[in-house]
Amino acid sequence: MTNHTLRNRFAACVLSVFFAAPVLVLAAPDVAVAPQYDTTHVYVQNADLDAFVNSFIGTFGGNASPRAVFTVTPTPSKTASQYVQTPVGMLSVFAFQTPIPYGFGEERTGYLVTDIHAARDAAVAAGADVVVEPFDDPIGKDVLIQWAGGVNMQLYWHTKAPSYPPLHSVPDNRVYVSQVSADKFVNQFKTFAHAKIVADDKIDGAEIGRAGDTIRRVQLASNFGTMTVFVTDGKLTFPYGRETTGYQVMDMAATLEKAAANGATVLAPPRKNSQGNMTAMLQFPGGYISEVHDGMHHAAK
Repeated sequence: MTNHTLRNRFAACVLSVFFAAPVLVLAAPDVAVAPQYDTTHVYVQNADLDAFVNSFIGTFGGNASPRAVFTVTPTPSKTASQYVQTPVGMLSVFAFQTPIPYGFGEERTGYLVTDIHAARDAAVAAGADVVVEPFDDPIGKDVLIQWAGGVNMQLYWHTKAPSYPPLHSVPDNRVYVSQVSADKFVNQFKTFAHAKIVADDKIDGAEIGRAGDTIRRVQLASNFGTMTVFVTDGKLTFPYGRETTGYQVMDMAATLEKAAANGATVLAPPRKNSQGNMTAMLQFPGGYISEVHDGMHHAAK
């Protein structure tokens, strides 16, 4: 046997061992911090800023940061901004004084992450698109991403890490996606957020205004908080599909009374959902729409 033949056989053996060996796939980093650092983004007109903030706090309690005017985009712009902290969830409120730059105004939430570049890369690895690449803001860094189904989010990182107490109840990020995009979106976000699927059910559509129709509802939990995904054909009556967040309250009747006293409108009166919770829809001054529900039978997170 020639040396050439021996070398060929040895090389073939090495290659066969290489291809037979299991490939080690490194898990994406868990970049989430905690739900109390995740905010719903609310865009209002300047004229509605005070009325909205006062109405929201009057309904749910809490307080707002002092108002300031910042540039929070990578291109020139100005917005009045306030951070609203309540026991049931946080808001970042923006009232732009200039035209809103591309990509902004469409993101539903801001999620605090441990590292903006690691978070951006983990999102892309999970299947997300990048709408606006990482950029500096007055207190840290941000990136805008988009998941399957057109679900836009902002990820942010602070130069000085914030420290907030846990929420009394964690709000639901309410997402509506098509039957075409549902599995792709759920798998992408589950991978990125290291989320657990708490429930994946076929339910009566009454809780999103489609009584008598069967829809799919997926509930996820992660260190970012909770998410409820409604899979529909898009044929929804107002206001369903216009809300981005659902807030859990202790007393539905008392909450709706406070809401009305503080200028909010009940768009859909309380009704029981498939889990036995009472659920209703509110609209606050300036147009922000939210769902509210009690927590008597809320799915375990």
